Amino acid sequence: MTAYEKAAYLKGLADGIDFGEKKDCEKLLKAIVDAIGDLAEIIDDIDEDLNEISDQIDAVDTDLADLEEYVYEGDDYYGDDDCCCGEDDDLYEIDCPSCGEVITVDGEILAEGSIKCPNCDELLEFDFDCDCDDCADE
Repeated sequence: MTAYEKAAYLKGLADGIDFGEKKDCEKLLKAIVDAIGDLAEIIDDIDEDLNEISDQIDAVDTDLADLEEYVYEGDDYYGDDDCCCGEDDDLYEIDCPSCGEVITVDGEILAEGSIKCPNCDELLEFDFDCDCDDCADE
């Protein structure tokens, strides 16, 4: 039973009581029951709003989890502390000096040292030096 239903029940009980000549007590009791009814209505409205907000938060949480899965590619996003050469998931934008096309490459392609521009077939060469501890030993 909701708070509003309980308040309505109390109002019905108060209306059914015969106070005899005690008019002041009857006025006071009816005023209290009316106030409880108003408060119960406000509480029900807040409860409905809270349920709606909770549903929206659940939907956003689900969407965020899906987005994290897509962006971070599962639990191995942070990976281990091995050498990052050619294995990172970062993307880099390269401007082709011949045609001006912007080409997006990942660390693996940078480590290979070159790629042909998909627009004009110009060979783009990269001088990518890794400064991690693993590569400094080589």
